[in-house]
Amino acid sequence: MDKYLISIIGPTAIGKTALSIKLAQYYNTDIISADSRQFFKEMQIGTAAPSEEELAAAKHHFIQHKSIHDHYNVGAFEKAALNCLNTLFKTKDVVIMVGGSGLYVDAVTRGLDAFPEVDKSIREQLNTELETHGIAKLQAQLKALDPKAYSTIAIENPHRVIRALEICLGSGKPYSSFLNQTKANRNFKTISVGLTANRDLIYHRINQRVDVMMQQGLLDEVKTLAPYQSLNALNTVGYKELFKYLNGDWSLDFAISEIKKNTRRFAKRQLTWFKKNKNTHWFDYETDVNIITKTLDAIVEKN
Repeated sequence: MDKYLISIIGPTAIGKTALSIKLAQYYNTDIISADSRQFFKEMQIGTAAPSEEELAAAKHHFIQHKSIHDHYNVGAFEKAALNCLNTLFKTKDVVIMVGGSGLYVDAVTRGLDAFPEVDKSIREQLNTELETHGIAKLQAQLKALDPKAYSTIAIENPHRVIRALEICLGSGKPYSSFLNQTKANRNFKTISVGLTANRDLIYHRINQRVDVMMQQGLLDEVKTLAPYQSLNALNTVGYKELFKYLNGDWSLDFAISEIKKNTRRFAKRQLTWFKKNKNTHWFDYETDVNIITKTLDAIVEKN
């Protein structure tokens, strides 16, 4: 019998977690998280990780299983997630995957792209430029060398920017030219389910979520992590802005407004990434779960 991975995608704050739990209960199966920010156990509030009640409602994998001090990347996640799927598919015909990290979703469903080896000195030089001039200069350089990559990667993440730039500089070709090559075969079929809404509503939900996070104690969470703010895992929306406040650079109100603005930008980039998959079945975020399951069952029966 064919095995199916139902991959739930969409912008942040759209309701992916809630849908994943409903589908996991419907199919009596487990959930794999492909949200790279929710891997870290020290980052609960700012990553909107599932609550204890949500975790109890369905078996989850790859939620807060790493520390911010651990070295963990998309390649390691791809290997671990595929091993987990191989185990789950021994007893289950359907597994749910949910997450807004497009690169991590693609790594599981399609495999990682193959990039050429480049001289390590290029990355070292780019890291020096980051420390000296900040990320804006590197962003501008990437925009000039590879506008396509600039418009799709997480441009606020210096690790991603430097990775794209080192490929551009080391190979003499755009980073984006190495994307979407022939991928590895998978022993399961993927059904991609997308949740969406009009832009104004998405932005409104994001602003609301940030306010709720602050009420839940995000500032206190960030305070405990301030000594480690140089770690790559913490160079992310919701944390870096509050570090600016704690360091005396910004007011609290301005930091919160920047979290909202940067999260909205992140959501826009998520949609740009996810829209590349023309096989995704898109639903309005308020669609009744019974309509979604009927669609999924019909796809399975057809195949």
